[in-house]
Amino acid sequence: MTRTQVDAAGAELTSGTAAAAGALTAHRTAIRRGGGTDTAGANRGYTIESLDTGLRLMRLFLTHDALTVSEAAALLSVGRSTAHRVLSTLEGRGFAVRDLSGRGYSAGPELVRIGRPAGFGAGVRERVAAVLADALRRTGETVQSTALFGDLILVTDGRESPHLVRVAPQVGGTHPAHATAGGKMLLARMTPEQIRALYPGEALPAAAPAAAGSRTALLAELAAIRSRGYAVGRGEAVPGLNTVAVPLAGASWRDRLALMASVPADRGDDPALARLAGELAESAGLLGEV
Repeated sequence: MTRTQVDAAGAELTSGTAAAAGALTAHRTAIRRGGGTDTAGANRGYTIESLDTGLRLMRLFLTHDALTVSEAAALLSVGRSTAHRVLSTLEGRGFAVRDLSGRGYSAGPELVRIGRPAGFGAGVRERVAAVLADALRRTGETVQSTALFGDLILVTDGRESPHLVRVAPQVGGTHPAHATAGGKMLLARMTPEQIRALYPGEALPAAAPAAAGSRTALLAELAAIRSRGYAVGRGEAVPGLNTVAVPLAGASWRDRLALMASVPADRGDDPALARLAGELAESAGLLGEV
């Protein structure tokens, strides 16, 4: 081989090595940014297979009271040894427990705790009860505490108005979050990015005609709520029923509550709702004192 050929070969080797190194660096960068090659499917980004298997297994507990290793393996399309390792790991962290038969697993306390909305712990309920009693005294209207549960609100507790014409509390009831004051107050404490993830489509789930029908309209309303400090609903959940809500508790989405008053529309015009919002805010401020 001539000197020229040696130099050419060396240059080619150096260039190839540099290209390979550059490709590896780009691949690592893509992984750190959430990109990279995905063998599990297009448009899903980088996947850690063992973590993906564990997350899919936890989702199975939404529809299965208990799972054996064989059942989990079949449903996940993985080997029994993989299913056993994942279940054992979840058990060790409290996300799964052995069922009474000893042959299968069911949802553990940590998984149940994560899936439980705010406001159901004994300590929280006791403190919120004092707030609700004060809010009823101040407003004279039916008052309720609400928690966000996906794109719904869940009424966690309530007190009924003494008025002859009044709204009955619906403890345990659910409503579309974008169609009630309590729901919109909780949604307003989320970022626009979180709202877009919660409502991936522009059209919102059908509710009352008065409720926002598009994500764009909802985002604009939530911005106004953040600026104003309270949320209102005018006949959105129930025609003839107006609602107003203020933030009640929680630094993170996991433990946030809203305090909501419900009033017949004939005594719930805009000035009345603004006054009720002020009274609710006074009551909500007691949460740190009870």
